[in-house]
Amino acid sequence: MHTVLLIVHLMIAATLVFVVLLQKSEGGALGIGGGGGGFLTGRGQANLLTRVTAGLALAFFTTSILLSLAGRTAAPSGSVLDKVNAPAPASTSTETPAAPAGTAPANAPVTPTTGDQPAAPAAPAQPRGGILDKLQ
Repeated sequence: MHTVLLIVHLMIAATLVFVVLLQKSEGGALGIGGGGGGFLTGRGQANLLTRVTAGLALAFFTTSILLSLAGRTAAPSGSVLDKVNAPAPASTSTETPAAPAGTAPANAPVTPTTGDQPAAPAAPAQPRGGILDKLQ
């Protein structure tokens, strides 16, 4: 229903723009488009275009209100900020279980150590080729 109403609303809007552009300018635009004969210049046509414009404007406002009401009922309630403080959902990834204390996992990199000191973690790789590297 929402999609159908939206399509009708867009068709009314396009038709309204077309009908407004068909109307004769009354000269308030610095002389642009005024004067001379037009496509529908008679008094009866101007009256018809005015009534069609009024009807399309009424239909446009009606569909706008209906779309806002339909969007309000379909929208989830609550604030986005309420979701920020919500606890993170449990991870469902397939991680390998932790190795028992004192053993290294099978895929851990082998690093030589001296004595009882643990090996220092490797420095993260720095991206190269950026604008800052070109300036240096």
